[in-house]
Amino acid sequence: MILRSSPASPFARKVRMAAILLGLDRAITIEAADTVDPSDTVREQNPLGKIPALVRDDGPTLFDSRVILEYLDHLAGGGRIIPLEPKARFSALRLQALADGIMDASILMVYEGRWRDAAKHEPKWVEHQAGKVARALAAIEASPPRRDATPDVGQIALACALGYQDFRFHGTWRKDHPRLVQYVDEFAAAVPAYAATKPA
Repeated sequence: MILRSSPASPFARKVRMAAILLGLDRAITIEAADTVDPSDTVREQNPLGKIPALVRDDGPTLFDSRVILEYLDHLAGGGRIIPLEPKARFSALRLQALADGIMDASILMVYEGRWRDAAKHEPKWVEHQAGKVARALAAIEASPPRRDATPDVGQIALACALGYQDFRFHGTWRKDHPRLVQYVDEFAAAVPAYAATKPA
């Protein structure tokens, strides 16, 4: 399998971390993708031109990260990072949705700074995205998740979202979210895959 990826992508990091946790990383070759290059084959592999995309020999390319994580869990026998018991399953999927939303909004804020001239930045748009991040972080801070021996998809996604905040926003989130700081610091200490997939 080939994972079309970028070292800075928090969504690709989710997949890379899950693959390590599930013992599938040796079955996956990481191949860089440039999503803004019209000639990059990632646009053929994923019509949306987005990463991550998992290219398989025995079936169509899979995207997005949530679908890929479900597929990897399936390959590993099921129930490893996506719980089978309904209450735990939907709790993990809900947390993943919140964490993915943090990453989506954060990436849009980064793109605003990267793709528009400073004089053309739209403060209302940036504030709109920042509000999503702030509300989601506050909600998770109020009730942080446990940390399982093998993290589930929600716990993995949250660690990646917080890591992306550190990477792109200089960790400014940390001063107002002590319980999440404890969560990600303990996650990093307990899960070697977190350091192994650190964005560059």
